[in-house]
Amino acid sequence: MVKGSVLRSRLDFVREQGGEDALERVIESLSAEDQKALRNVVPVAWLPFEVGKHLDDAIVQVLGGGSLAYFERLGEASAEKNLGTVHSAFLAPGDPHAFLAKAPQIYRMYYQVGRREYEKTGEKAGVLTTYEAETFSKADCLTVIGWYKKALEMCGAVNPRVFEEECRARGSEVCRYRVSWQ
Repeated sequence: MVKGSVLRSRLDFVREQGGEDALERVIESLSAEDQKALRNVVPVAWLPFEVGKHLDDAIVQVLGGGSLAYFERLGEASAEKNLGTVHSAFLAPGDPHAFLAKAPQIYRMYYQVGRREYEKTGEKAGVLTTYEAETFSKADCLTVIGWYKKALEMCGAVNPRVFEEECRARGSEVCRYRVSWQ
């Protein structure tokens, strides 16, 4: 299950980037059941991850020209929007490690199954690892990368980098992200 706010962020980003027409083209490319769910998304409700995966696939096909790169930008926009308002308490200005240490709590806000852990590996580096996620996709992992890059910037990290070292969507047991900044 995935939180409605995750899907709402995707829909809002599509609208902001391409207008109402782009959003309609994406939604209309989906099944009637997915269309109904997405037209009535409640941010605090839990929805099947498959609805989000279908939405991601539609975004790639309708707007992304088949490229998943769109999702990193989507993740950045989602972090800016959510961490700039309703979830701003998670930010730790001047202390990226303190922010990253909150990864388990942040994960539970958006996903019902699985967990994410953070390990500090250096003065300006660490590892985020997602375990036992109910479902996963390459698009969702790219969203995570963009989200954490923007969040680290919002904490004052200079030139943050997030590299996905392992990915369940590519056959690994976990999704593992190396993070670093200057």
